[in-house]
Amino acid sequence: MPRDKALSHEKIMRAAMDEFFEYGYDKASMRRIGERCGLTAAALYRHFDSKESMFREMVEPALRDMRAWLESHADGGELQHNPEIDMMRELVYPRMEEYSMLVNKAKGSSYENFLHELVCEQQNRISPYVEEQNRLRGGRDVTDDEVHMLLTAYFTALFEPVVHRYPLDEALLYLDTVEEFFLPGWEKITGGRS
Repeated sequence: MPRDKALSHEKIMRAAMDEFFEYGYDKASMRRIGERCGLTAAALYRHFDSKESMFREMVEPALRDMRAWLESHADGGELQHNPEIDMMRELVYPRMEEYSMLVNKAKGSSYENFLHELVCEQQNRISPYVEEQNRLRGGRDVTDDEVHMLLTAYFTALFEPVVHRYPLDEALLYLDTVEEFFLPGWEKITGGRS
């Protein structure tokens, strides 16, 4: 991409990010984004065919990195111990702005259910271990609905610093609290895996 085109694209993306943070996806306007970067809405549409495609370009790199992280921490179909904690520490919190866009500003876009979809993906990953532990314990089975509820609470807590856009040092401090609170329960339910 030529330097001037790259600078123009970067300027558009910064203007779009500012617009989405101020108004959210639902109320963001291509006209205002154009005004922010000195283009007409018509000129902006030569770069992006829709507001959705613009938003997608902003959040997809973060989602790809998250998927890659989770896949790389699966070993032969088994999850390593607590990859979500490490993912938050090393991937999500340092890139607070991108993930905040997903959890705070995506209403009305195809990403508005990001956390729910993440919970469902993780539930599918750990279900075999929960079922195995249910068999081994011989006590009351932990149902899929219970696992879903607990994962929702867990991921909501993990992403709470993102919702509030805490500085990295504060987010990491709160992560220690979340880990201390949730991990004993996850270890009991999943036989040491989360």
